[in-house]
Amino acid sequence: MPDTPGIPEQTTGAATGEHDLAGEPVEAPADLAEVAASVSREARAFVTTVTEVAAGTNPEVSIPLLLLAVSDVLAAGARLGAMVDIVPPERFEPDVGPDADLDPLRAALENVFEGLDAYVEVDDPLLGESLVSSSVSGDLVLIAGALVQGQRHFDEDQVLEALWWWQYSYLANWGERGSAVLRVLQVILAHLRLDVDDDVAAEAEFQALHP
Repeated sequence: MPDTPGIPEQTTGAATGEHDLAGEPVEAPADLAEVAASVSREARAFVTTVTEVAAGTNPEVSIPLLLLAVSDVLAAGARLGAMVDIVPPERFEPDVGPDADLDPLRAALENVFEGLDAYVEVDDPLLGESLVSSSVSGDLVLIAGALVQGQRHFDEDQVLEALWWWQYSYLANWGERGSAVLRVLQVILAHLRLDVDDDVAAEAEFQALHP
């Protein structure tokens, strides 16, 4: 199985932390630190699941696993979306190095979802009925990328910056993409479970009614 992209194991080395405009250390309030730790756990779990699916570890349960992973991370995102805006102590995003390379993950997911990857949706249900195209692989990678970026700040002890990034990117893109891909995964699973021959369905119904 390939390494989880962009999310290193938690270390106990010195952390950079956060500072205000005067250069003084800033410590996140306990309640926000708890939220950040919770989102971090969900972010790691999501990226790990997506990576395992892309590696073909358990192909027979890949759709259910992704359905659960997307649902869980959206629940964490909803908590962020319901909170007041997080304001980081620094004016500019601290440098945490080059962006994670997620292209191999995208390519692997495209292979996993070959024939099922592309789908169509309404762009903005409040503003019109225009249709746009998207893909399961692209959406999963977009979510992973946003979560990884916040995780990198969290691992540097930049808790408020991590929360700001997770919250902003949830509202700006990955929350919407997660909701869209969740529906597609549910539809795929429904087809896999319910699209059976009439004879098979009738026999299953008879057995259910006459145990």
